[in-house]
Amino acid sequence: MDVPLWLALILIGALGIKLIRPPWWLVAVLLLGGFLLADSLLAPVIDTAISK
Repeated sequence: MDVPLWLALILIGALGIKLIRPPWWLVAVLLLGGFLLADSLLAPVIDTAISK
């Protein structure tokens, strides 16, 4: 069974929000921060750190 990455992330995120119940502002900051980091100059550094 092949599950698209975006669907898996949505399901894991929804489950984590339901179980852990973090504040919504924290979820928004993490999402926005991840989006901004993915398009920054640090993206290649993060990519090499994660892929090793």
